[in-house]
Amino acid sequence: MYRLWLILRSAVFWVWQIANTLVLGFPVIICGLISFRLGYALAILWNRLNIWGLRIICGVSWQIDGQENIPDTPCVVMSKHQSTWETYFLPMLFYPGVYVAKRSLLWIPIFGWALYVLKFIMIDRSSGRSAIQQMCEQAADRISKGRWVIVFPEGTRRPVGAKAGYRIGGAMIAEHVPTPVLPVAMNAGEFWPRLGFIKWPGVITVSIGPVINPEGKKAAQILDETQAWIEIRMQQITVIDRFPY
Repeated sequence: MYRLWLILRSAVFWVWQIANTLVLGFPVIICGLISFRLGYALAILWNRLNIWGLRIICGVSWQIDGQENIPDTPCVVMSKHQSTWETYFLPMLFYPGVYVAKRSLLWIPIFGWALYVLKFIMIDRSSGRSAIQQMCEQAADRISKGRWVIVFPEGTRRPVGAKAGYRIGGAMIAEHVPTPVLPVAMNAGEFWPRLGFIKWPGVITVSIGPVINPEGKKAAQILDETQAWIEIRMQQITVIDRFPY
C-alpha cells in the first residue's frame, strides 16, 4: 500500500514537471534570445518550481554542508551525478551557471532549445581533441562573463554504489583556463534513482568540498584530487540499499 502511495505521488510530480515545462519553456527560449539574464532568471524559476514540487509532493528535501567553501568568484564546479535532481539544483546554488553537456541534447524539444539560447557549453564527444579545445575556449568565455561552469565528470548519471568513471574534460578546463575546481558530492540518486519512477521521501545531502587550486598541476592531477575528495565523501553520505529500488 505504501509503495502504491509513492507511485501515485511520483505520478503527480511528473504531471507537475510537464505543466511547468509547457508554461515556462517557450518564455525561457523567447526571453533568452533577447537577454541571457532574463532568460536565465525564468529558467531558474522553472528549476525552483520543480524542486519545490518534489519537496511538497514527494517529500524530498535537502541539506547543504561546506557552503562556506564556495569562492566569491565563479570557477569550475565538478559534481557527482546520480539523478536528474542535481541538474535542477546546481544552477540555483551556483548562479548564474552553465553546464557542459553533450550536443545531442539540443535535439530535445523545448529543453534542448533552452540550452542553446542560454549559451550552455555543448560538445560533440566524438570530436576528440577538437571537442576539448572548444570546451576550454567556451568555458573561459563563460567564466569571464561571471558564469559558473558546471561539469559532471562521469559524463552521465551513475547508479548508486557504481564504480566511479571520471573523465578528464573538467580538469582540462581547470588547467587551461586556468580556474579552481570546486568538488561537490551528493546522494540524490538514493531518493530520485537513475531510471527510477518512484521518488523516495527523505533528505538529500549536498556536500561542497574545499577548492582545488590548479596552479602548477596537470589535468590528470587535478582530476585525481577531485575524484578522491568526491568519492571519499560519497562513502560517508551514501546508505546503499536505503530503499528497495
